Amino acid sequence: MAQNKNLQKLELTWIGKGDEPKLEPRILIENPEYSYGDPNTENMLIHGDNLLALKALEQDYAGKVKCIYIDPPYNTGNAFEHYDDGIEHSLWLSLMKPRLEILRTLLADDGSIWISIDADESHYLKVLCDMVFGRRNFVDEVIWQRAYAPINLKKTLSRSHDVILVYSKNSEGFQLNKLPRTAEANAAYKNPDNDPRGVWQSDNFSVGPVVESKVYEITTPFGRKVLPPKGRCWLLTKERYEEFLADNRIWFGAKGDGVPRIKRFLSEVKDGMTPMTLWTYQEVGHNQDAKKEAKVFNSDSVFATPKPEKLIERVIHLATNPGDLVLDSFLGSGTTAAVAHKMGRKSLVLS
Repeated sequence: MAQNKNLQKLELTWIGKGDEPKLEPRILIENPEYSYGDPNTENMLIHGDNLLALKALEQDYAGKVKCIYIDPPYNTGNAFEHYDDGIEHSLWLSLMKPRLEILRTLLADDGSIWISIDADESHYLKVLCDMVFGRRNFVDEVIWQRAYAPINLKKTLSRSHDVILVYSKNSEGFQLNKLPRTAEANAAYKNPDNDPRGVWQSDNFSVGPVVESKVYEITTPFGRKVLPPKGRCWLLTKERYEEFLADNRIWFGAKGDGVPRIKRFLSEVKDGMTPMTLWTYQEVGHNQDAKKEAKVFNSDSVFATPKPEKLIERVIHLATNPGDLVLDSFLGSGTTAAVAHKMGRKSLVLS
């Protein structure tokens, strides 16, 4: 069958798309007028047009950056003191597209990019990032609770969160680090049957979709016969189930008549917890925390929208290991560089 070359593809379009300037590499990072800091360290602060600076970084850093965190202008229509955030929608997309394309080039094959944004542009940015990084490389959308109290002057809804869009350079085999286990999480493990292996937590013994070899009848110690829920099957084959039953790894409830559940022992749980996509202010801080932190080193001119250190710490913890390279191409209040240094990472920062 002949392929129809006129088939249209789904894409985001705007005034000025495709008219981005053609950039030539420039020796920017070695010019003392632009580059700051100790040249003997592996950290770098570049002052100047961040698009030109990103292009200059390609020659030495393409494929080497493990984590990119950016907090670009949100295009809210409000005039911020430190940059013009009132760029018309099409211009904002034209501003972001060439920068994202270079940032993708700078990412390591196992690297990821984290982009803070709010509801005014987040959905358009998601489609743009799908174009640049590939939809298959979309990791997830993190919800950050930036405020803990409503603004009562609002006539409709008081916005309490921003989002962080997360993309990998290559989704194949991509992994993030785990979060440290908390005392609260460990407290959920009990030992109601005095198992000598220690505290444990019961988990669902059924999964979907259905695998016929894992659909069979189970008789509880009380004598009740149970099958997996409709559209699901048991977690294990019957042979493996018998092995787990003999090893006291199946729980039927205190009375022995409940639906079977599998026992997960705390001693066997991998170190760390998989992060969820909802990050509350109790975990990673809120806007007022961030402003207090910024006032410590610059009380005269506080950046309008700083991010709390705990928020950046979580991103860097999940996405990197000590010695990895972190890039922030929208400097803001400098939180990313400060946190990266504290955590033993190298940093490239553009202001």
